[in-house]
Amino acid sequence: MQFSEQWLRSRVNPSLSTDELSYLLTMAGLEVEEVQQAAPAFSGVVIAEVKECVKHENADRLRVTKVDVGTGELVQIVCGAPNVAVGVKIPCALPGAVLPGDFKIKPTKMRGVESGGMLCSGKELGVPDEVDGLLLLPADAPVGQSIRDYLGLDDALFTLKITPNRADCLSLRGIAREVAALTGAPLAPLAINAVTPQCDDKRAIRIDAANACGRYIGRVIKGVNAAAATPEWMRRRLERSGLRPISAIVDITNYVLLEQGQPMHAFDLAKLDGGINVRFARDGEKLVCLNEKEVALTPELLVIADDSKPLAIAGIMGGLESGVTTESRDIFFESAFFNPEIIAGKARELGFGSDSSYRYERGVDFQLQQEAIERATALTLEICGGVAGPLVETVAELPARNRVKVRTARVAKVLGVTLAAADIAAIFTRLGFVFDVVEDGFVVEAPSFRYDIAIEEDLIEEIARVYGYDAIPSDAPRSRLAMLPQPETLRPRSEVRRLLAGRDFQEIVSYAFVEEKWERDFAGNSNPVRLQNPIASQMSVMRSSLIGGLVDVLVGNLNRKHNRVRVFEIARVFLKQADGSLLQPERVAGLAYGSRVAEQWASKAERVDFYDAKADVEALLYPRVAEYRKGEHPAFHPGRCAEVVLDGAVVGHVGELHPRWVQAYGLSTAPVLFELAAEVVEQSRRVAVQPVSKFQPVRRDLALVVAEEVTLASLQQAMLAAAPEFVRELALFDVYRGKGVEDGKKSLALRIIMQAADRTLVDEEVEQGVAAMLAAAQAAGAELRA
Repeated sequence: MQFSEQWLRSRVNPSLSTDELSYLLTMAGLEVEEVQQAAPAFSGVVIAEVKECVKHENADRLRVTKVDVGTGELVQIVCGAPNVAVGVKIPCALPGAVLPGDFKIKPTKMRGVESGGMLCSGKELGVPDEVDGLLLLPADAPVGQSIRDYLGLDDALFTLKITPNRADCLSLRGIAREVAALTGAPLAPLAINAVTPQCDDKRAIRIDAANACGRYIGRVIKGVNAAAATPEWMRRRLERSGLRPISAIVDITNYVLLEQGQPMHAFDLAKLDGGINVRFARDGEKLVCLNEKEVALTPELLVIADDSKPLAIAGIMGGLESGVTTESRDIFFESAFFNPEIIAGKARELGFGSDSSYRYERGVDFQLQQEAIERATALTLEICGGVAGPLVETVAELPARNRVKVRTARVAKVLGVTLAAADIAAIFTRLGFVFDVVEDGFVVEAPSFRYDIAIEEDLIEEIARVYGYDAIPSDAPRSRLAMLPQPETLRPRSEVRRLLAGRDFQEIVSYAFVEEKWERDFAGNSNPVRLQNPIASQMSVMRSSLIGGLVDVLVGNLNRKHNRVRVFEIARVFLKQADGSLLQPERVAGLAYGSRVAEQWASKAERVDFYDAKADVEALLYPRVAEYRKGEHPAFHPGRCAEVVLDGAVVGHVGELHPRWVQAYGLSTAPVLFELAAEVVEQSRRVAVQPVSKFQPVRRDLALVVAEEVTLASLQQAMLAAAPEFVRELALFDVYRGKGVEDGKKSLALRIIMQAADRTLVDEEVEQGVAAMLAAAQAAGAELRA
């Protein structure tokens, strides 16, 4: 909403500067986005009248003029504007004037002829003007007056960011009413008197959609001059409100819209067939709108129609065929109230909107229609002439105004400041609210222009706004804080983040809304959770895996020449159950791509592989030790993917990205990834205190030959089950395939560390322990390598 400060101050003029007024409106919830000057700074420009105008003797395109600037003497000025002529009134910059851009005017000679100033165009003054040449002023413009004063250029243009609940402030009337309530300054009334009908012409009005149109008022005005010029004061106010003047009748409806907040429309009476009917559209009907777009009307659209055809889409835009032109002589004004629920969303469906639809879908005062049409009628008769017929009004279903109770004790509790009942009553009076005083507060009926007052909290907000948010003390909260117990078995989320950051990962945050293709590619999910109203076509489903977001971030980084990427995310996924219910577990996922370490002199570049990702998973789960089994997952390489198993349950996967997706997403090499259940990552074992042994450890190595399909984990599990209690470690340190080992088999070299806490181990104990573990390995299919 844009408006002129001078226009506002003609209705209410508080003793505040422009900056103070801007701050007041913002603090009251009407955010001021921008304040700009109506024209750039300049000085020394006055109104002048051209008295003489002759051709320059040395230039075909120049004219030598003599102008009256109000000093009693004519000033000679050379001018090249095509529209300079005797008798016109124009701005004149005298010597010493400074124009926008710090352009200083001095006496000069042009082609040998002295020139004592400059005749100005609107562009040279920074004033919008569609005329090619000098800025032509009305014939009654006073010669010698400052052009800044005459055109009101010392004006500020306010642009407000009005929230959807404050439709009452989408007009100058509403903003003035608000400023008066906030400051206590008197509101100058705008006298709107009923126009006495001077002819009997009228059109019947019928409302078939009673729940959609609560009131419709129409009036015929005959014999108008639609080609009349719009007055300068009206053009100025329209332009400074962001609207372009079009023609007198259209400008009048736009002016009433800005001034009163009531959208209006004018039909050419000669193009109407019979009476007016407010109804829903019928199948097959079409309408060419004023923007020259043809709309195929549907039964959900409310239309204004005559006896044979639709004339306008109610509350949105009129039709081209029935619109007023400069040739129109008889017009029909409409002023109506439409239910916001009927208008809301329709402009977006049609692909175009209007200032009218913007207001109707937020709510227009349902008591305003008669005042608005009387105001438009008076302006039309003043500017375009003609005679007015009687008002024809049809009323259907109007909104009911509910009474809302507010308790003074509740006001004090919510705002944190105690206000006397008299102060609250004064605030309601300034806002124009009708109220009754009851024992514990007030029962309030909001005026018809305040749609947003529905519950007690709405009234409390109004009290806070008018009282002043900055007047409410911001006391620091006082409360007792108790430290909650933190179980040792629960790892804080911050620690998980620090651990991954310490392993050179960077955290990302991606959308939970993803492409359906991602779900098929990375989760094998053909039936994801779908959104009823997605914010974008590529965000139509909810993710069931974090891998898609990580790959997308990788692709984005590679496109920007970042060739080493290590990212992780901790977030929620969405899983649809067979019974239709929705699970929302959290996952921890990571991706590594490129070299194992950043480029450096101390080590050669080596690409990350499966074991790097496995090491990251082991670090996340420490001190718990997981088992890794060959696994399958739609996102991972079928031969380089492992299930992460804890306590017999699969808690995640680790591996390389599937070659199919490596190729599909244009990656030169395969990244390695992991995805784990967050609840498992956040679990930890209680710290167990044990003495550090002071006795010598004993090491024994075993080289065992096993079939290729035998996994290290299964072999270790069998051996540790048979190991004595002083075995501290059983670890792999070498794998061999080749000469001396049969095809289809491999040699695993295992290190056994044994150490007792209370004694030095003797050879007999050591050999018995090793023998027991070897026997267990042989039972699992291993042979001692010769």
